[in-house]
Amino acid sequence: MRLASTSPVTVTPVMLDQLLDQLAHDDAFRSNMLADPLSALRGLGISADPQQIPADRSLPSKQVLLANRELIKSKLSGTEDLLYFLLNGKG
Repeated sequence: MRLASTSPVTVTPVMLDQLLDQLAHDDAFRSNMLADPLSALRGLGISADPQQIPADRSLPSKQVLLANRELIKSKLSGTEDLLYFLLNGKG
């Protein structure tokens, strides 16, 4: 029996834009992202390996996300670093 390999998070530019918009404007989504990131991401069409989810989670502030949105998008589009970046709160 072979275990399925873990796959990186794949995020299109549109998905990333939607994610950042939700994180910057929607308190309910932010709460869901902290409580159940896999479900929150699935709601946007993003699938992730549960092993990529840090146990201790926090999010960048709405202000940080808004002020740095384009920079964040340029650094994270389509990369597996997305979850760590967002959920460690240091973004």
